[in-house]
Amino acid sequence: MKIVAISCSPRQGGTTQAALQACLEAARESEGAVDTELLELADREVQGCIACGQCREDLRCIHDDGFTEWVPLLSDREVGGIIVGTPVYFGGVTSQCKAFLDRCVMFRRNGFLFRDKVGGALAVGGVRNGGQEYALQTIHSAMLCHDMVVVSDGRPTAHFGAALWSRTETGVSADEEGLQTARNLRRRVAEVARRLARA
Repeated sequence: MKIVAISCSPRQGGTTQAALQACLEAARESEGAVDTELLELADREVQGCIACGQCREDLRCIHDDGFTEWVPLLSDREVGGIIVGTPVYFGGVTSQCKAFLDRCVMFRRNGFLFRDKVGGALAVGGVRNGGQEYALQTIHSAMLCHDMVVVSDGRPTAHFGAALWSRTETGVSADEEGLQTARNLRRRVAEVARRLARA
């Protein structure tokens, strides 16, 4: 089984990537074989969906860009969990995140290829209550449209997903409470994905 995380930050090596890395490291340390992979939007151009319907034919978009090479991985049956992480911009997801989520419509249009994959969301804001829950809700809404199994960060925190903040030079590493939600999210995604794989 594999868990794929997507960092939707426009900046490479930032706090969202660090939070997702912490999340995936916890996944590798969990019981059972879990492969992980981190994809970053920062190093590629991903254009927005124009709703042309071209992808209904065969998982091919009219845009031949940085999203295209991820299609085989994201549609792989071995991927049991997908975690989407975004910085919070004005109380919502980044434009890169929205473009990524919209382009994923191709998986829905070709037999709901994300159906029953476990979905988790992670958001990093500039302050503790900086819109993380709105950003998480946007990601969850997209996942629900794919008929994914959306999970929270699980116990003992169990809210809407991993919510972190970073306003210091040490980044998210100073936010132990937020990092705990990231570790809990990883655990919950892996736990539910394993159960579904056995079913």
